[in-house]
Amino acid sequence: MDIVVRGRNVEVPDHYRQHVAEKLAKVERYDHRIIRTDVELLHEKNPRQSEICQRVEITCRVRGPVVRVEACAADFYKALDLAVERLARKFRQAADRRRVHHGRHTPTSVAAATGALIEPEAFVSPSDEEPAADGELADGPGQVVRVKEHPAKPMTIDQALFEMELVGHDFYLFADSDGGCPSVVYRRKGYDYGVIRLVE
Repeated sequence: MDIVVRGRNVEVPDHYRQHVAEKLAKVERYDHRIIRTDVELLHEKNPRQSEICQRVEITCRVRGPVVRVEACAADFYKALDLAVERLARKFRQAADRRRVHHGRHTPTSVAAATGALIEPEAFVSPSDEEPAADGELADGPGQVVRVKEHPAKPMTIDQALFEMELVGHDFYLFADSDGGCPSVVYRRKGYDYGVIRLVE
């Protein structure tokens, strides 16, 4: 496993890089398919956030979905401990999930359980939005500052939920292999999930 440690406006000493390598070696036992791990250190300059001013982000590139965690603490050592603990938990959950799905007692799939439960209120009508003048952008509280593009590999809802949990987001956009339409799985209150599909 390749480990790349870098700091954003932070100088990373060699002894900390060694500490990161020792911590991540314990995580590798949960999944030997990890190809590369990126560790990024960030320092929050706001003095009001001194208790959580040091942030560590860990991104593991595996043969399959990307696994990402982050943690904040008063120093980089505590933040790293929290992040590695969360990373190990994600890999353990992924291993447990693989064992359940490949065993005899596979639970009811999310696709079967939520197939007909698309909520109409989850959609926003285009007519509800204020139209912008010709050639002008509509005024708003924010602006687009980041655009990401991913290959649209068709997958089932179960696979999309699995990848959403590994990445740590509250939603996941994917191409549904059953219907071939763009779909989003998202986290609801409690431990439930929802599905939104775009249909013609």
